Amino acid sequence: MKLGLGVGPFGPPGSNNIVELAQEAESLGYDTIWTAEIYGSDCFTPLAWIGSQTSKINLGTSIMQLSARTPTSAAMTAVTLDYLSNGRLKLGIGVSGPQVVEGWYGQPYPKPLARTREWIEIFRRVVAREEPVTFDGEHYQLPLKGGMGLGKPLKLILHPMRPKIPLYLGAEGPKNVALGAELCDGWIPMLISPYRMDIYKDSLAGRGPDFDIAATVTVIVDDDLDRALARVKANIGFYVGGMGAKSFNVHKDHVSRLGFADETDKIQELFMAGRRDEAFAAVPDQLADELSLCGSKDRIRDRLQAWKDSPVTTLNVGTPDRDTLRFLAEELL
Repeated sequence: MKLGLGVGPFGPPGSNNIVELAQEAESLGYDTIWTAEIYGSDCFTPLAWIGSQTSKINLGTSIMQLSARTPTSAAMTAVTLDYLSNGRLKLGIGVSGPQVVEGWYGQPYPKPLARTREWIEIFRRVVAREEPVTFDGEHYQLPLKGGMGLGKPLKLILHPMRPKIPLYLGAEGPKNVALGAELCDGWIPMLISPYRMDIYKDSLAGRGPDFDIAATVTVIVDDDLDRALARVKANIGFYVGGMGAKSFNVHKDHVSRLGFADETDKIQELFMAGRRDEAFAAVPDQLADELSLCGSKDRIRDRLQAWKDSPVTTLNVGTPDRDTLRFLAEELL
């Protein structure tokens, strides 16, 4: 199993924290540094900064919002970062949800699967650089239909470092996971339990032999298990209760499929009533425990076995603690 590290704007402004964490992870043998974006920091700028001060560790986006960039714009950014880092980019992409897509990026959300499929095809064509790119889809047209009518097919000027940049899909729904298994090089799941991977069996049936399942897992080393789980429950409660509308929340639907449908209804109800602390407390301990690695080092060491036995191939660690990074490297690398 490989190890990855998710980094964010920990601590005060400036780059020292994330660069030092990345350098520590690189020295320990971690495979990839991952950076996120929703409606805060973008995912590429921190990777460029980190990439300039590291030499081996891969640079991953987890995840780049599809609606934030056209396929050609994303391809230009990806090819540039891959070129500058000597072929270290892993591009994690995802559709997000309608609140972010329509509320923040001002783009339509309907038919996300079809839009993702078109996006990936155009992106692959741009990076392959075999011919000027034309595309006549429902969501994207190159050249654009209408306008001044002066658009022409173009080919990327920069010669890419590689003819194919690894694509990872951030996905939760069965059809979206299946799309990633069909078209991408890896899957970035969140809120995933190694004890319940059977629910993805059909969706993952089309994956190739080298398909990378890079699961995001919060790790908290703390002898006080209840205190550690409380932090995890707050994160789960926020996604299940607030990261979506009452009628449409992909995170709530996903956790419900794990076997916690009644609990997610209660969490959402409490959260949307403004009773956030009660919503977080309503997250079952069992759920929080399965989706994370919490407790003493001995306890985490024992619970790592479930992840090793699962189809997960990369464990993306969520922690800013260097001792935890070293501990996991000793156990898994």
